[in-house]
Amino acid sequence: MINNKINCIILDDEPFAVKLMADYVSKVPQLNLLYADCDVFKAMDVLKTQAVDLVFLDIQMPQLTGIELMQLFNRQHNFIITSAYPQYALEAYQFHVIDFLLKPITFTRFYQSIEKYTRWQETFQLTGRDDSLFVKADRKHYKIAPSSILYIEGLKDYIRIHTTTEQIMVLENMKDIIEKLPTKQFVRIHRSYIIPLDKIRVIEGNQVQMVDGTYLPIGETYRKMVGEWIEKK
Repeated sequence: MINNKINCIILDDEPFAVKLMADYVSKVPQLNLLYADCDVFKAMDVLKTQAVDLVFLDIQMPQLTGIELMQLFNRQHNFIITSAYPQYALEAYQFHVIDFLLKPITFTRFYQSIEKYTRWQETFQLTGRDDSLFVKADRKHYKIAPSSILYIEGLKDYIRIHTTTEQIMVLENMKDIIEKLPTKQFVRIHRSYIIPLDKIRVIEGNQVQMVDGTYLPIGETYRKMVGEWIEKK
């Protein structure tokens, strides 16, 4: 189980459904409810301004559909769909939702979705003891020591982790993976590249040569940050 609180919001156009889900949330100690109501635009403000881990989201809403909301926020937040219409399940899962809860929702089914979310989190996190990174790829769980990473390459919806022994393709984005890496050991130098500082061989102009001989570009947005790091050294 995840020890930290899971910040969540509930968005549904049915007040009764909102009240029911809020009651379920109150029964699960690790959940922290930030917002529960029917207003899509107020929910969007919460998503933009607060650290939301999990969104319980209805599909059919008058102001903005759940699908449209996921199109706006799917890269930043995790969703569990709550809907009375099973035909939306296939479309919802295209957004890699954590679960699809079919109304009427029982507390048992709700709790199962929370368990599913925490298991999903645990497949991609740093372990507390040895700092290893666990990633899920090809229906397997890979344990990766940060010290073995040569660099990480962003490929749209995927990342490719280049290690000293293999390359692993993972369904993940660059923003999320760098948050799971030791902050003082890794730096993002380009929208498509994250590197470990101890694997740099030489910085030459607007590119970095890694210890394996690979040359990687330094993106314009990241040049100042890389320059500041060099000055500190």
